Amino acid sequence: MRAFFSLLIACVVVAPSVGLTDPQGLPSGSIVEYHLMVPMRDGVRLATDSYRPAQSGTFPTLFVRDIYSNGSNAVRQRYARWALENGYAFVFQSARGRYDSEGVWNPYFQEVKDGHDTLSWIENQPWSNGKVGMFGSSYLASVQWLAALGQHPALKAIAPAMSPGNYYRDVAYPGGAFSLLSRASWGLGLVGSRTNQTYPIDWISAARHLPLKDLGRSLGLRAQHFDDWLAHPTYDDYWKPLNLEERAPEMGVPALNIGGWYDVFLRSTLGSFTTMEKEAATQRARENQRLVIGPWVHGWNKRKAGELDFGATAEIDEEALQLAWFDHWLKDKPVSDNAKVRIFVMGDNAWRDEEEWPLARAQATPYYLAEGGLIRLEAPTEGEANLSYRYDPLDPVPTLGGNIMRPELRGPFDQAPLDGRADILRFQSEPFTTRTEITGPVSAVLYVSSSAVDTDFMAKLIVVKEDGRAFNLVDGVVRTRFRDGYERESLMSPGEVIRIELDLWATSYAFAPGERLRVDITSSNFPRLARNLNTGAPFAEGSSTMAAEQTLYFDRSRPSHLVLPIIPNEAP
Repeated sequence: MRAFFSLLIACVVVAPSVGLTDPQGLPSGSIVEYHLMVPMRDGVRLATDSYRPAQSGTFPTLFVRDIYSNGSNAVRQRYARWALENGYAFVFQSARGRYDSEGVWNPYFQEVKDGHDTLSWIENQPWSNGKVGMFGSSYLASVQWLAALGQHPALKAIAPAMSPGNYYRDVAYPGGAFSLLSRASWGLGLVGSRTNQTYPIDWISAARHLPLKDLGRSLGLRAQHFDDWLAHPTYDDYWKPLNLEERAPEMGVPALNIGGWYDVFLRSTLGSFTTMEKEAATQRARENQRLVIGPWVHGWNKRKAGELDFGATAEIDEEALQLAWFDHWLKDKPVSDNAKVRIFVMGDNAWRDEEEWPLARAQATPYYLAEGGLIRLEAPTEGEANLSYRYDPLDPVPTLGGNIMRPELRGPFDQAPLDGRADILRFQSEPFTTRTEITGPVSAVLYVSSSAVDTDFMAKLIVVKEDGRAFNLVDGVVRTRFRDGYERESLMSPGEVIRIELDLWATSYAFAPGERLRVDITSSNFPRLARNLNTGAPFAEGSSTMAAEQTLYFDRSRPSHLVLPIIPNEAP
């Protein structure tokens, strides 16, 4: 490996514009090298830009690896200015197969080795002091965790925002149901080309195409990675290398984890924090995980999400937050903020510092579904209580809010447009008489049956305001063929009553007196999730559908209920 990295340094190809000084917008005298072609261990060269301060000496480096830009746009140039203004060198790199970088891009899989090799290149530059930090959101956060798998000694800290962590369960198949709109519009429509070339496709309409395995070709698009996702609907050897929560023991890096209650990768952000705290490779890493969760959607740090404005306090000084983090780990400055966990409590619309996640004082409390469409704290005492509805894949419940990428659909929305649908069962509590806070993981236990051999069941947790508006908080799904785990499929017997557990991820909301808790039970959330066709056909291959009669049970022997993390009343 020593010989390889000596060759790597010698083989860097430098663009003609070497050593430009005083570039427009950068601090005076900054030294920039554009289009360095940095070779990886297999000879593929990645387009890389290097920025460093004017003064002589060595510097810690902030490092971004990207698939969405070649580094020339205003946002990426702001990264460079921010780093230089604060005494850091900055390195920007287009990932393999993106823009001017050579090779073929296969999402996620190459980032471990390429990240490691580029860290070695940075470490060996004459202007580097050998300390590197990485930052960025979404895919730019993914590459930080993937680079951390190699435990490279130069990587001292990372700041991943809105980051995937369990690529099967959180990115592609939450609850076993394919995340159709996000994966298609992103995997085919945005990153299906080297330069993110997009076309005016109506993705919501396009998502109706069957069979799904032909969706790309029906639009004139083709991406091997999208075909691969469809071809692996179970948690198999394709996905296991990308379960970063299980691979926490292979990573030893302090991380500033940033997420949002309405982010599509919320569960991953929480999962990365908790698994690294318990299982990271080093004590330093286990003791130095930090978590910040705001009321944000994917594309964080805004006061408004969906149809709700959470106020000016919802926005934070993200540059100051990250600068303090990197100054500590890369410049040995004292810790300026000791908050291990910082969460935004919606409803109160205020930030609060905590010492752990999930909160030890949270009381897992069952809220039972009851006759009359009620939610009660008391368990049912009588038998034979149930309700039924008909789920037709040709008329699915439309997506309205939630943890999704699409800007026009994500976040909290008044659920009134779904009123009157016969395929949604609703249960609602009495108005709260005192402030009641739920902060932590949320789940639902449902007893159900279906006339189909395979179908979906979904639960959506909702806050009903005093004025009647009803806003979604969290939701979850189980595709019944995966009720016993994601590694194998098991079809049902029609009419068989089964017990299923739905992971609704997590939230933090303080119900005010007069507000109510509601849960909606249904079988579709389209096009956020691919429709279950109810036929039991192999996923992505079916084109015929059948309607299913769905039954939910909530009696003494089959007590369907929510499990909510209730925080004992305290001053907000």
